[in-house]
Amino acid sequence: MTTTSGPLATRRLILQGAASVVLLGLGNLPFTPAHAAANDKYPEEAFKQKNEADAIKTLYGRNAEPSDKVKLDAPEIAENGGVVPVSVTTTLDKVSSISFFVTENPFALAASYKIAEGTIPGVANRLKMAKTTKLVAIVEADGKLYSATKEVKVTVGGCGG
Repeated sequence: MTTTSGPLATRRLILQGAASVVLLGLGNLPFTPAHAAANDKYPEEAFKQKNEADAIKTLYGRNAEPSDKVKLDAPEIAENGGVVPVSVTTTLDKVSSISFFVTENPFALAASYKIAEGTIPGVANRLKMAKTTKLVAIVEADGKLYSATKEVKVTVGGCGG
């Protein structure tokens, strides 16, 4: 039989010591709250628009011009309209937003992203599509709008069908 003198290094004691070290280390970090810019409001009205042209006008206030610098990747045939993978990448500089519009959905604007300065401009998502429709991606770069369009054939409905 062996006897020990002093506290044993149990798992609980080690975890308590590690937690204390982490908390003490965090005490030296400056925590400041993040503040959103005053003009970064949720585009509620744009998401309520029924057709694509109205949604684009509400979100951006102007129309986009087609560009080969905007690459829209979506399947030609979507087997399930409930989960259609889409993505947009671009070689344009100073990209500030990317949005997806699905023409035949009950509400045209499907997703809109603000792109932080200095990040690689690309987004991916899975969208619901009610039926075979035109998919439009709009990229806002340096104050101008650029678009790419693709027809997606949906074989099984995703928006209630």
